[in-house]
Amino acid sequence: MLDREAVNACIDAAKAGDPAAKELLLKQNENLIKSIVRRYLGKGVEYDDLYQLAGMGLLKAINGFDKSYGVRFSTYAVPMIAGEIKRFMRDDGAIKVSRTLKAASKSINAYVEEYSSEHGVQPTIRQISQKFSMPPAEVVFTMGSSRMPLSIFARSDYKDEKSQLLLDKLSSSDDQDDMIDRLELRSAISELPEREKKVIMLRYFRDMTQAEVASMLGVSQVQISRIENKVMEQFRKKLTG
Repeated sequence: MLDREAVNACIDAAKAGDPAAKELLLKQNENLIKSIVRRYLGKGVEYDDLYQLAGMGLLKAINGFDKSYGVRFSTYAVPMIAGEIKRFMRDDGAIKVSRTLKAASKSINAYVEEYSSEHGVQPTIRQISQKFSMPPAEVVFTMGSSRMPLSIFARSDYKDEKSQLLLDKLSSSDDQDDMIDRLELRSAISELPEREKKVIMLRYFRDMTQAEVASMLGVSQVQISRIENKVMEQFRKKLTG
């Protein structure tokens, strides 16, 4: 195993075109690659193909890494590797969604966003069902087909502002999988504008209510709700593809 200084030296050599350095970095990060690949097994893509995609993601991470970022290469590489797999599964995967289903999910998504901005909470499945004259089961299927925001980023109890995200309640049999989730989420948070980052940190890491955050930042609770919903949508797109 290479130390941090040796890894950085290998990255410099790999960027200069040294194939042995690239091979060494792939070997160094083999366990990380396998951990990420395991997360996407059983979704219609063979293991070997997933591994190859992950390797491509690692090579992109090598080309894009800069020591001035102040993070370990493996930390930087996680979202790059996962992103490569997600893009393939989204754009070229075996599961395709019909135009009718896409249109329905888009309409539901717009309603969820509008309702959330107006009321400060997301509508229930029953409310969406009544709005679109759909059976509840069909609503769930339609929302799931396009990975709508009511997923791992939905709060487990919409009436309780202090309730956890479903993401926080999911257990993992592999500590490294949990580490990967955290790295991907940390990367997404770090890319937010300062105000949005502050809202998310106060809401989900300091366990403050929307009203408390609004008071601290000198804005209305509705504004905090809109910022929060916007960020959750960005996270959904970034982390689930």
